[in-house]
Amino acid sequence: MRIITATSAFVSQYPKTIAVITVTGLGLFGVKKWMAGGVCRSKARLDGKTVLITGGNTGIGKETAVDLARRGARVILACRDMDRANKAAEDVKKRSGNDNVIVKMLDLASLQSVREMAKDILASEERLDVLINNAGIMSCPQWKTEDGFEMQFGVNHLGHFLLTNCLLDLLKKSAPSRIVNVSSLAHERGQIYFDDINQEKDYKPRKSYAQSKLANVLFTRELAKKLQGTGVTTYSLHPGVIRTELGRHFWPTIPLWRRVVFTPLIYLIKTPTEGAQTTIYCAVEESLKDESGLYYSDCAPKTAAPQALDDEAAKKLWDLSASMVGLA
Repeated sequence: MRIITATSAFVSQYPKTIAVITVTGLGLFGVKKWMAGGVCRSKARLDGKTVLITGGNTGIGKETAVDLARRGARVILACRDMDRANKAAEDVKKRSGNDNVIVKMLDLASLQSVREMAKDILASEERLDVLINNAGIMSCPQWKTEDGFEMQFGVNHLGHFLLTNCLLDLLKKSAPSRIVNVSSLAHERGQIYFDDINQEKDYKPRKSYAQSKLANVLFTRELAKKLQGTGVTTYSLHPGVIRTELGRHFWPTIPLWRRVVFTPLIYLIKTPTEGAQTTIYCAVEESLKDESGLYYSDCAPKTAAPQALDDEAAKKLWDLSASMVGLA
């Protein structure tokens, strides 16, 4: 009774304060709901199907693994850190109720590692129904891959380019099958620097990241053309702004005052589960079975940036990438 009386007294004494708090709360709830984005509503089952997810030990890759395992898929987590991968696999098994989850060693910064894992998959797996190129690195210092490529372009694009090409025969054998490339809205700021693909003349972390994400969309577009009539379809997507480890190199570069201002807003952006929805949508949504080469955001098709619709650039990037990874 005392609590009710005290509350009533507070409301009577500070009606404007209560109104502001209420409106603010409702506003933040609305923003949070809007930021969460689309949800994959498909109930499709994946019993008897095999899915491979790069970087599936954390973030949206792990949440994608949990969802697809719940649908009955055999899930392969292709990761660089085996300790974290094995722990993640156990968690995916526990949360999904599906014990058919395994791990494979994959370092996308090493073409040799990519080839070795692809060889392992071809030798051990009878089918591959969905390949999800999810792993990535963002805004890192000017690092190089084992093969001397700029790290972001090497990991985000070239490693996945080689892996996909190495697994194409198995994907075709398993058709209808899908290839899902996790890109980013950052592709809209991107440009392919064909004369300085490794950004040696003017390296800027975010500029390089944007190039690699544009490469994901162009790769998807060109791949769709090359796979016409095979039963293998391709999709690229923007997962949204998400609370994951991807920003670990980017966050410390932001001025302190901005970090102080932005920190409260972090709790309004997508969770990994929310961020995984468009990846899951592209992997399972039945209505997409005859679509290929398109770009998606919030579980819906979206028009990519003009430079991502350049067929000539897509073909030129394919030829350059093939040469760089030794497929030409």
